[in-house]
Amino acid sequence: MSDTTFTLADLMALLSEKTGLPQSAHTTDPDAHFADIGLDSLAFLSMQTELQERFGAEMSSENPDDHTLGDIVATVNAALSRPAGMA
Repeated sequence: MSDTTFTLADLMALLSEKTGLPQSAHTTDPDAHFADIGLDSLAFLSMQTELQERFGAEMSSENPDDHTLGDIVATVNAALSRPAGMA
């Protein structure tokens, strides 16, 4: 992952690592949802935990239908832009 920006490609790589998302299901559509790439709410919860642990990013809802992939990327980037120690 890049040092300053979390990208949709980074999210796809994380989902492959944590949920077994196949390369063939990767997307470049920021408006896609978890269901659009074949993932369920358990995969979303696994991703949420990983994003919290790695980046301090917290999703506003535990319902995957409430977030596009672009929303998730934006949430991580917002967490990365916060000063250290700020939650």
